[in-house]
Amino acid sequence: MDVPTPPWRTPRKIARQQLSQDLIVRTGLRILDEEGLEALSMRRVAQELGTGPASLYAHVANKEELLELIFDEVVGEIEVPVADPARWRDQLKELCWHMYRVLGSHADVGRLALASIPVGPNAARVSEAFLSIMLAGGLPPQVATWGLDRLYLYVTADAYESSLFLAKQRASGLALDSWADQFFGQVRTYLSQLPADRFPSLTGNVDAMMRGDGDERFEFGLEMLLRGLDSFRDY
Repeated sequence: MDVPTPPWRTPRKIARQQLSQDLIVRTGLRILDEEGLEALSMRRVAQELGTGPASLYAHVANKEELLELIFDEVVGEIEVPVADPARWRDQLKELCWHMYRVLGSHADVGRLALASIPVGPNAARVSEAFLSIMLAGGLPPQVATWGLDRLYLYVTADAYESSLFLAKQRASGLALDSWADQFFGQVRTYLSQLPADRFPSLTGNVDAMMRGDGDERFEFGLEMLLRGLDSFRDY
């Protein structure tokens, strides 16, 4: 047990961590993970670090830059393979799945990549891996570069949609399974009750439309994209 400071003496101050860009980014990511994007601000990060917002601007220009740095920090968790021409499709699929899992482990991070171009060192490393794999697989440079853009968009958008569903579930106060059963049950009921004479395709395929979980649908979409890319090898 620590010995208390006598009341007539000045108490010792706890030394603060030295402010740095890395510390600011890690703090911002922690807030994002725990409370979501809406809770993240320069002021909130400064409060967490026990300082004023002005002191952050020597290390991070503004919130927009902070979000870019946070995204690149998360992308640094993605492991990339050495391109193997014989396994290019399998490697693309594995890399997309790994990226999807990493983004999904951090609330709202998928949203940070939308309407922007990830350009940090970690994002560049992942982009280099995607391009190297596609070029090694025989895709023309134009197809590979556009393919990189479309794959990035697919993975990040799907991760962001998942984060939105989780936010709705948390707000409902229900367990994930209970919320999903309730939400998708309501969607199924609505589709089933549409006038069959006006919406024969929808009402006649409700079971097919509602079948499959998020992972199965992600796998389907990924396979659809990869088959499309494969068809461009002689483009």
